Amino acid sequence: MRRLPLFPLPVVLFPGAVAPLHIFEPRYRQMVARCIEFDRRFGLLYHDPDRMGPFEMEEGRVGTIAEIGEFRILPDGRSLLLAHGRERFRINDGIESPERYYEGLVEPFEDGSPGDPEELIRRRMRSLDLLVSVLEKLPDLEGREDVPALEIDPGDETSFQIAQRIRVDPAWQHALLEITDETRRLERIDSLLSDALP
Repeated sequence: MRRLPLFPLPVVLFPGAVAPLHIFEPRYRQMVARCIEFDRRFGLLYHDPDRMGPFEMEEGRVGTIAEIGEFRILPDGRSLLLAHGRERFRINDGIESPERYYEGLVEPFEDGSPGDPEELIRRRMRSLDLLVSVLEKLPDLEGREDVPALEIDPGDETSFQIAQRIRVDPAWQHALLEITDETRRLERIDSLLSDALP
């Protein structure tokens, strides 16, 4: 278990993904400054205030540890940074903190046993084939006009690599993040992709 600064945002960061962030609110400027000074890590939690109301610290909530990569501090104190998704975490408890941003005690949130590894590799390849097929027919699903070469390794957490390539509702993405079985995540992705085909 570790203490982690928490940043609620209406986006989902998957393990292995990279998200550009613009930090402008004073308390999160302070959070970023402290992260850069120490281990560059904070917890990104999906929260959409328009749908969910004010943020509340809830035990069991799942997010992704983000590591600050490249960053630039602007003259007015705002910052631009790249957040690299690392491992998932679950909130164990909130912390009474003198800081103005949220902090929590968090623990790793990991998948259960993967089952037959060879079958899982075959399952991942089927999902990758479906993704290629869909993007060839509907390149706008990824928000691009061309179909890029896929640089996805059918190894650990292929589902997250696929999910970060498609434009979909963040609430759906967060539900995927909370699933602790790679096969179930792939099934949910395949269902979404199949429904998108004309």
